[in-house]
Amino acid sequence: MPGRFRSIIDWLGAHGGIVIGAVLVVVLGTWGFIGLADEVSEGDTQHFDDWAIRRLRRPDDPATPIGPKWLAEVGRDLTALGGVAVLSIVTGIVVGYYLILGKRNAAIFVLFATLGGLILSTLLKHLFDRPRPQLVPHLSQVYTSSFPSGHSMLAATVYLTLGSLLMRLAPKKRLKLYYLLVAWTLTVLIGLSRVYMGVHYPTDVLAGWTAGLVWALLCWLTARALQHRGAVEKDIE
Repeated sequence: MPGRFRSIIDWLGAHGGIVIGAVLVVVLGTWGFIGLADEVSEGDTQHFDDWAIRRLRRPDDPATPIGPKWLAEVGRDLTALGGVAVLSIVTGIVVGYYLILGKRNAAIFVLFATLGGLILSTLLKHLFDRPRPQLVPHLSQVYTSSFPSGHSMLAATVYLTLGSLLMRLAPKKRLKLYYLLVAWTLTVLIGLSRVYMGVHYPTDVLAGWTAGLVWALLCWLTARALQHRGAVEKDIE
């Protein structure tokens, strides 16, 4: 048996369960996104989407979201965490970190994963071209179409990627779980804030989460394969 083939078999034996699980999530996530997109395109989710948007505003004043006055400011702060400016800063910090360590290929890969997610989000928005909700006044400025939510998708891509990087460096399982929980919490809160701001339907956010998760996992699987071949430094896993 050739040495390279034996090496691949040994690697799959050690990590096959994780890889197979990730591939399964990618397949199920892709299938789920396609199914959700089909339902949205046919208008089958519109009644629920409209209901959810209205429930988050005061019945006597659609311009005012439910909850205490400070909650609207919290919503704006949370939604900013998924904006291009903040995510660009976060990505720049991570890329700079790898460049300082001399991990040039790892820095390029992180940059590719983030830019790839942005491009994919833009293409999907152009493909579906769903109008933004017009039931209530928007509490955040928007410039693109609605499906899928770019904030939700990019948050999932960037924060889950960052979480996986921190998990790689964490010595204890509890710390790894903590990083993963933080990444998921940020992603969920950002998505929910988009609905609260009245700029996205719930199905837009769900689609964004799904697409972002699939893209992040594809990047993670690619990183592992490149690491095994020695094309990317071992800091990404």
